[in-house]
Amino acid sequence: MEAIEVPGLRNQTYFTLQGFSHLAARQVFLFEGILLMFLITMSGNFLIIVVANTDPALHTPMYYFLKNLALIEICFTLNIVPKMLVDLLLERKVISFSACALQFYFVISFITSECFLLGAMAYDRYVAVCHPLHYTITMNKRVCLHMVIACWIAGIPFSLGLTGWLFSYPFCGSKEIEHFFCDITPLLDLVCSDTYVFKLLVFVATIVIILIPFILIAASYIQIIHTILQMPSAEGRRKAFLTCVAHLVVVTLFYCTTGLVHLKPKSSLLANSRKLVALSYTVVTPMLNPIIYSLRNKEVKHALRKTFGRRQFSSEVPLPA
Repeated sequence: MEAIEVPGLRNQTYFTLQGFSHLAARQVFLFEGILLMFLITMSGNFLIIVVANTDPALHTPMYYFLKNLALIEICFTLNIVPKMLVDLLLERKVISFSACALQFYFVISFITSECFLLGAMAYDRYVAVCHPLHYTITMNKRVCLHMVIACWIAGIPFSLGLTGWLFSYPFCGSKEIEHFFCDITPLLDLVCSDTYVFKLLVFVATIVIILIPFILIAASYIQIIHTILQMPSAEGRRKAFLTCVAHLVVVTLFYCTTGLVHLKPKSSLLANSRKLVALSYTVVTPMLNPIIYSLRNKEVKHALRKTFGRRQFSSEVPLPA
């Protein structure tokens, strides 16, 4: 199958997204399920941003980072899911060369920003637990702002470099992307020239983007666990642990899915398996994050009651910021 040409855009190359064509009989079911998760993701992350901005009790570094994480999740989801939903209803699932490049750019950018932001959140928890007397000085507004800005712009050089280089290669063959969005591995399958140097750069970028923040997170939690174990009071240990549990769950979900796709050798993950794993970090994880951070968080539920006047949020153990 050659590149598809659309009338009026004869010089514009289009790719075909295979998506979930192997589940053709379940397209409507997939559409309904993904649409529901998309709506929950948008509303849940939007609520996190609203309450973190409006409630003075949540004007702390922890919730400042959390609302930026929610914003990243919204942007990342909007970059992928609406197109996927439309494609589930169409027989011909096409994406233009420029749209594919733009989607790929934002995928790399948002994943990079989220990795570094999760690292910043781990450092925030480290200072809160291990150096509580210096917390307000160390994590002041200026420091938090600079950390968040750094996280947002960290992905720009990686995104520009990888996108510009990858889409400068000649694409040949069927032009069929064996995925539901423009990801790096299925795009490389379409390149008909030597990509050894590019793959080496991707490996180095993956180490920087994924492993370095993970090492920072692991080092922070080693210190946190050591400090918690030294606390004489069982109640103190419990409260200290509760301040970190939501972040730990989010980090685990993110790295178990994103890391599985991007750190596994290309041949070790079949195309359909890769799609399912990618579906978890593009749809499921962004939906779960606001739920995880608010489910057992008394401060967030109290803020929701104040903001929206609802009374159905039960009291739970507070998570000190």
